Amino acid sequence: MTTLTFDFEPERLVAGVDEVGRGPLIGNVVAAAVILDPSRPIDGLTDSKKLSEKKREALFPLIQSRALAWSIAWATPDEIDQLNILQATMLAMTRAVQGLSIYPELALIDGNRCPTDLPCAAQAIVKGDLKEPAISAASILAKVYRDREMVMLDQRHPDYGFAKHKGYPTALHMEKLRLLGPLPEHRRSFKPVAKLLALNTDLID
Repeated sequence: MTTLTFDFEPERLVAGVDEVGRGPLIGNVVAAAVILDPSRPIDGLTDSKKLSEKKREALFPLIQSRALAWSIAWATPDEIDQLNILQATMLAMTRAVQGLSIYPELALIDGNRCPTDLPCAAQAIVKGDLKEPAISAASILAKVYRDREMVMLDQRHPDYGFAKHKGYPTALHMEKLRLLGPLPEHRRSFKPVAKLLALNTDLID
């Protein structure tokens, strides 16, 4: 979990919060929280999925350098399996807000529900990553961070193609799962992984 803070505080501090990684079969679900500085606007903020990888990578350090505060947090595959993906996502979002070195007065949460343990008021905004720049910034931080995790996982296990599919259940990923079996980082509560484990009881737990 990482934060960056500047001394200037606006009258009302609002954090944007978003997550990435609910759909993949492997790895952490990652959330970010960002408090933007109105005096240091950032051009090009939008839903991270609508940006090229090159543009996301360019915006990542820009957001970090210009934001009043930012935080990246996650929930692990074990936590996802224990809690379910929705509750693990809420946990990652809570950790991201709690990790901010400036507590906001309001957290704007992308989606239709808010975590219950936030240290501030919260409002859910459907498609918020398209509507609120702070949520857009959070979506970019979370996306870049998680994609980098998948690239590192690919370096450790190059046969699975994680750098290409980022852990999502693509045809390539499913083929590699069937051929090579799940890794410890796979989410064992997710049906494709659970089915393989049930069929291959000799796989190491």
